[in-house]
Amino acid sequence: MILTAFLRALAQLGDPRFLRVIFGGIALAVLLLLVFTGAVIWLLDGLSPTSVTLPWFGPIEGLHGLIGWGAALLMLALSVVLMVPLASAFVGLFLETIAQAVEDRHYPHLPPAFETPFGTMLIDTVNFVGLLLAVNLLALLFYGIAGPLAPLLFWVVNGNLLGREYFVLVASRRIGRPAAKALRRSHWALIWTAGTLMAAPLTVPLLNLIIPVLGVASFTHLFHRLARDAGSEAVFP
Repeated sequence: MILTAFLRALAQLGDPRFLRVIFGGIALAVLLLLVFTGAVIWLLDGLSPTSVTLPWFGPIEGLHGLIGWGAALLMLALSVVLMVPLASAFVGLFLETIAQAVEDRHYPHLPPAFETPFGTMLIDTVNFVGLLLAVNLLALLFYGIAGPLAPLLFWVVNGNLLGREYFVLVASRRIGRPAAKALRRSHWALIWTAGTLMAAPLTVPLLNLIIPVLGVASFTHLFHRLARDAGSEAVFP
């Protein structure tokens, strides 16, 4: 079921509405990377010494380069951890566009979905991103302990959060939030698995700019399949 939903989403990747969101995400990611890199370089130039004199050892040269490499590695690690909240924030604002594009192509018989006000969508997105940031920053304490299992822990934790949020947002457009949460609870293992499969490639540069869009599209297909199996017409009452 998950593979079928993903393949159907992948086949629609060339949809103009998909591409607008993807290219918008790329532009935002590049802008944030330039700003963040410039800020780090500015801090290093202002704060890091070129050498330090230690007792008995004399001057130690090359600290600027060492600190620069350390900052680069730190940026790489943080970019992986923070990409999930960043991608979720951006795609969350355009979830309606992606879900509607999927329904227009694959479920044209449906009546118009309930349109979530932008203010409500913005509040939901901010709250969810805050939760993702808090959980991931807290999980940093355990990633070091987990050792080689750290990536798996990262995928499982974020997969649970992403699956829950995206599925409920997609389903709420059709059956309302209470019913969407009830449907999620009935299929929590399936939705968690789908979220984990979405979280894994989010740690891969470049691929993480496309996966959020495919994830929302996949969850749209997944919702309609589950709603159909449950005997629902998948319309907002």
